[in-house]
Amino acid sequence: MILKMEIPSPGESISEVEIAQWLVSDGEYVDKDQIIAEIDSDKATLELPAEQSGVITLKAEEGDVVEVGQVVCHIDTEAEGISKEKPTVSDISEKNLEVKPDTDSDDSKSEILSPAARKIAEEKKIDVSNIKGTGKSGRITKQDVLLGKPAMGKVDDSKRSESRKKLSMLRRKVAERLVSVKNETAMLTTFNEVDMSAIFALRKKYKEKFKEKHGVNLGFMSFFTLASVRALNEFPAVNSMIDGSDMITYNYCDISIAVSGPKGLMVPVIRSAEELSFKGVELEVKRLAERARDGQITVDEMTGGTFTISNGGVFGSMLSTPIINPPQSAILGMHNIVQRPVAVDGKVEVRPVMYLALSYDHRIIDGRESVGCLVHIKEALENPTEILMNNNIEKALELI
Repeated sequence: MILKMEIPSPGESISEVEIAQWLVSDGEYVDKDQIIAEIDSDKATLELPAEQSGVITLKAEEGDVVEVGQVVCHIDTEAEGISKEKPTVSDISEKNLEVKPDTDSDDSKSEILSPAARKIAEEKKIDVSNIKGTGKSGRITKQDVLLGKPAMGKVDDSKRSESRKKLSMLRRKVAERLVSVKNETAMLTTFNEVDMSAIFALRKKYKEKFKEKHGVNLGFMSFFTLASVRALNEFPAVNSMIDGSDMITYNYCDISIAVSGPKGLMVPVIRSAEELSFKGVELEVKRLAERARDGQITVDEMTGGTFTISNGGVFGSMLSTPIINPPQSAILGMHNIVQRPVAVDGKVEVRPVMYLALSYDHRIIDGRESVGCLVHIKEALENPTEILMNNNIEKALELI
C-alpha cells in the first residue's frame, strides 16, 4: 500500500509552508513517528513525523514552498527494510557535508581546470597550485583564477570566504512584518529611566526563599509584566489595536514576551497576565522560554498578544527603539542596567539605572497616553513594595 503524506495545517490562517530540511533520503526505510523533515511556516519551525513505516519516496525538495494539504512524499508500507535509529544532530550535519577529492598535486590541478580558467592562467602566468576550486568536485573555475590573481594592495583571497544561506520562511515573514510596521504605522518612541534599587533590594532579600518555595527564580520580568498591566489598565488606548476604521480595546492583558529560540526571535504570549501573581508570571515565562528553546512552541502560543515586552538588555543594549509587534499598538523595550550617578535629595548617588523605551502607534495613542503609560511603569518599578505588592511583600510573593 502506498501512503501519500500531506502537509498538515500548522495552525489557523497558515496556507503554505517551506520544506526546510529532509532528514531522510529518497528510498530510505523509515519507522512510524520517525521525524522525516523540518518545515517552516511564517511563525515557527515544525517537525514532520512519518505516518507509517515503510520505504519513502520524496515528492518535494528542500526549499520548496508547498501548500497545506499537498503531498510531499509517498511511503510504501509493504516494502521491507531495516529500521534505523532516528538521526541525531551530528548525523544530520554529517549528511550535509560535501567531501571533495584531494587536489593538492599539480597533476590533479591541471586535470580539474576548466578551459576558460586554463586559458586565463596561461595568459596571466598565474600559479593555480594554491587556488581552491569552487566548482563541482573541486573544479577550478574562471572566477576562481581571477580571484586568485595577485595584485598590488590586494588581500589574500585564499583566507577570505563567504557563505550563502536561504532565509527561512519564519525569518522572511518577520522581515516583511517589520517593514510593514515602518510603512503602515505612525510609530513614535518615548523614553524614560528607572532606578532599579528597590527591585535589586527585594530580589537580594527574597530570591533564595522564592526559588526554594516555587522552584523558579524571582526575575525582572514579573516586575515589568505586573507594572505594565497596571499601566495598561490606566491607559487602555495603549492596550488597543486598529482594525480598518475601528479601534479595538481589550479588557484583558495578553503580554507577548520576546525570547531567543534556535530559529531566531520568538514572541510567545502570557495569557491574562492581569490575573497572575509574581509566581504565576515567573512560572509562565520559564515554561514559554523552555518551549521556545526546545523548538516546541506552537503557533497558538505566539498568537493574540495585546502588548509586547522586549528585553534587549540581556544582550547588552543600552538604548534602542523597539519596533511594534503588529497588529499591536505598543511595545516596551527594556535595556541593560548600569551603575549611574543620579541626584537623590540634593546629593549625587550611584544607582543601578535602566533606560526604558515605549514605541507606540501615534494613530490611536496620543503623547499624553504614551508618556503617562511609561511614567506609570516607572513609578511601579521604583516603588514595587507599595504599588505592586500592597505593602505586603511575603503575601505578594506567596511565601506565607
